[in-house]
Amino acid sequence: MKIRKPIFWNNKNLISLFLIPFSMITFIINFLKNFLSKKNFKIKTICVGNIYLGGTGKTSLTIEINNILKKNFKIIFIKKKYIDQLDEVELLKTYGNVFTDNDRKISLIKAENTRKYNLAILDDGLQDKTIKYDISIACFNSCYGIGNGLLIPAGPLRENLSMLRNYSAIFLNGEKKNKRLFSILKEFNNHIFYSNYISTNIKKFNRKSKYLYFCGIGNPEEFEYTLKKYKFNIVKKFIFPDHHNFKDKEIDGIKKIAFENKLKIVTTEKDYKRLNTKNKKLNKFRKFLKERL
Repeated sequence: MKIRKPIFWNNKNLISLFLIPFSMITFIINFLKNFLSKKNFKIKTICVGNIYLGGTGKTSLTIEINNILKKNFKIIFIKKKYIDQLDEVELLKTYGNVFTDNDRKISLIKAENTRKYNLAILDDGLQDKTIKYDISIACFNSCYGIGNGLLIPAGPLRENLSMLRNYSAIFLNGEKKNKRLFSILKEFNNHIFYSNYISTNIKKFNRKSKYLYFCGIGNPEEFEYTLKKYKFNIVKKFIFPDHHNFKDKEIDGIKKIAFENKLKIVTTEKDYKRLNTKNKKLNKFRKFLKERL
C-alpha cells in the first residue's frame, strides 16, 4: 500500500477523534474474523506481521529468521501477492525461494505438495485469521510505537492492542529503545524482544565521503538513524512514499544533484530492487556509488 502516514496518527487530536466512529468498521471486521475457521497445515509456519500499518521491519526480521534457521530447516518464504509490493518479493528472493499467490493458503498448499520444505515463513499475515500459525510475531517500530493507539482510519492500528495476547511474541525493531512502548505492550504480552538494523556491506563504503540518500519505505527515519549510527555524513535526502516506483526523471534528478554537490548516493536494498536496469548503471559522466544497506 503506497501511503504517507498522516501526521494526526501520531497523537490524539480533533481529526483523529472525529474519525473514531469510522474506526468502528475496522473493529467490526476484526470482531467477525474471530468466527472464521482456521486451517491447520502439516508444514510448520512462522508468521511475521504487524498491527501498526507499515514500517515496522517485518521483512527484515523475516529474512533474519531465515538466516538463523536455514541450516536446520528447508524454508520457503510466503508473501501474499500485491502489485505494489513486488519489491519485497524480489528482496525475499535474494535470500531464498518464495511462493506468492492471491491467497496465502494456496501458497502453503503448494509448499506442502512439493515436499521440499518443512518450514514456511510468512512475511505479513497476522490479520489472516483463516490460518493457524505455529508461531506468530507482531512487529513494532521502536520509534513510531503505537501512534495515537487508535484503529484505522482514526489511527495506525489494524487491530486493538488486546489482540497481542493471541501472538507468540512481539519484536520492537529499530535503533532507539522505547521503554514507554515496552511498558504499554507488556500489559498484553510478556514475550517482547528488541532488535536493531545492521549493515552487511559496511566495508564497501567510504564514510569519509559526503552522502545523499533516497528511499521509499514505510519508516524512512529508521534508515536515517541507521546511517547516523554508522557515522555517514548525510548532506541531502529525498523521501518518497512507501513502495514508490521511481521514475527515470526522479533518479536523473537525484544523480544530477549528487554530481553537482560531489556526493555519493546510498539507498536501501528494497529501494534498489525497484530501480530499473538503466538507473542501476553508473552514468559515465557522473561518478557516484549506488550501494545500499
